[in-house]
Amino acid sequence: MSFMKWFYPGMGVKRWLLLLLAGITSLSLGIAYILVNIYRQQPLPEIFYYLTLQFIPRLYRGLLFGVVGSAMVVVAIIRLNRSLLSAFPLPGQSTLADIVYRHRSRSRGPKIVAIGGGTGLSTLLRGLKEHTTNLTAIVTVADDGGSSGRLRRKLGVLPPGDFRQCLTALAEAEPLMSQLFEYRFGEGSGLDGHSFGNLFIVAMSGITGSFEGALRESSRVLAVRGRILPSTLQNVVLSAELADDSVVHGESQVPHGGAAIQRVFLQPADALAYPEAVSAILEADLIVVGPGSLYTSVLPNLLVEDITKAIRASRAPKVYVCNVATQPGETDGYTLSDHVRAIYRHVGDGLFHCILANDNFAPRIPPQWGVSAVQLDDPLPDPGLRVIKADVVDETRPTRHDPRKLASTLLQLYEEMVRSHVL
Repeated sequence: MSFMKWFYPGMGVKRWLLLLLAGITSLSLGIAYILVNIYRQQPLPEIFYYLTLQFIPRLYRGLLFGVVGSAMVVVAIIRLNRSLLSAFPLPGQSTLADIVYRHRSRSRGPKIVAIGGGTGLSTLLRGLKEHTTNLTAIVTVADDGGSSGRLRRKLGVLPPGDFRQCLTALAEAEPLMSQLFEYRFGEGSGLDGHSFGNLFIVAMSGITGSFEGALRESSRVLAVRGRILPSTLQNVVLSAELADDSVVHGESQVPHGGAAIQRVFLQPADALAYPEAVSAILEADLIVVGPGSLYTSVLPNLLVEDITKAIRASRAPKVYVCNVATQPGETDGYTLSDHVRAIYRHVGDGLFHCILANDNFAPRIPPQWGVSAVQLDDPLPDPGLRVIKADVVDETRPTRHDPRKLASTLLQLYEEMVRSHVL
């Protein structure tokens, strides 16, 4: 790493380096004055004549001591750097300067608000955390299935599952924390099927006295890069009206109604948004909605009225990330325009500046999976809505986004929109 790269992160690093240099210089001058005073006033043994190199002209003596001192400083910094890094080795980061540079770069990144839930949101966060620590994830609280649903019904807490996935995605020690938090207990008295991460969040909510307090403290314990907030703190139920005029209740039941979904709605319909979530949206530099299950992860957040109002009021660029594949029971056969129409049908048009859609269809989805790639069709319900087509698919898992591809594309799009004054 170059010397200039070390200085690049900003005045926060430079001022302390300059202070260190000034301190060393001042200390050296003080020691030099003392030594000169001793040398001139105190009789010294003859050996000091040779130790102080008095047989060499003063100019050359100064240069020699300067070179030797500089070499010692360089060696000391290198060895100190290696000693510090040995305590916390990081793959791909071989120098302390690299760590400082990356940390400072991320801390100066744009304020990004990501709205959604489930695997899609955690995938997005996993990619974005490499570019900025100014991240806020706004997560749906409508989940009522599996371990989350059982804890919600028995203990009266908000469903922790989607929050658990976000915590593991944003944690510094992500691979290990993912394994730990996703660990599910086998057969046992009351523990079977529960994930450790869900129990951790519920236990933390008991200690802190609130679910939002549990998220804050869990984020601190796991050294999370960013914030994770619920869209609402109310105990909402997601329901769906189907094409056969039947109604199903509960997020886990929506994809299993047996007929196409016409609309989803929350009960209570007037659920209040979490104030911190609204503030984050209004202060954001970029707002990203999706990817994620359209009816059970994305829309439950947008159906919280104040969340959608805040998105409309924000001057930040707003991007909807469309899924790369359809979802059984929710979006069977849906194209890109079908996804957009579904959102407009629920919250009205004009919510986004653009849509990001995958255009790499080379990775084939096996027919037995029962899903298909979301096709890019025309026309969209809003002719002024810009569609950004990019390769954002995970080629090893063609039903999901690639975190790095997705994050890089979004950051490039953000920079382009800022330059174009789309604010």
